[in-house]
Amino acid sequence: MRKLLVALLIAAASAVLAVPALAATRSVKVGDDYYVRKGSTPTVTVKKGTKVTWRWAGRDMHNVAVTKGPVKFRSSFKSSGTYSKTVRTRGTYTIVCTIHQPDMKMKLRVTR
Repeated sequence: MRKLLVALLIAAASAVLAVPALAATRSVKVGDDYYVRKGSTPTVTVKKGTKVTWRWAGRDMHNVAVTKGPVKFRSSFKSSGTYSKTVRTRGTYTIVCTIHQPDMKMKLRVTR
């Protein structure tokens, strides 16, 4: 019985330590003058602790900049590549490309 209890405790500890490795990721497309898709302002909803990666798909220079939200962050100007941010604070973020604002924007909603 004691060996079974020790084995269960080790298994539980391993599961707790593995949780960060299972953290969610979400990809957001950065097209020429839009995030996600052309048209109205998109809202992307993720859970707290999610790694959000913006992937440049167009040819023009853009960036990712929070203009309103619980935490501010900003990428450099890019025309290719990615920018990632792990969001740890709940709330709604308004994100724009500072070159193409106010037309190029999105909302990022971070929940529990």
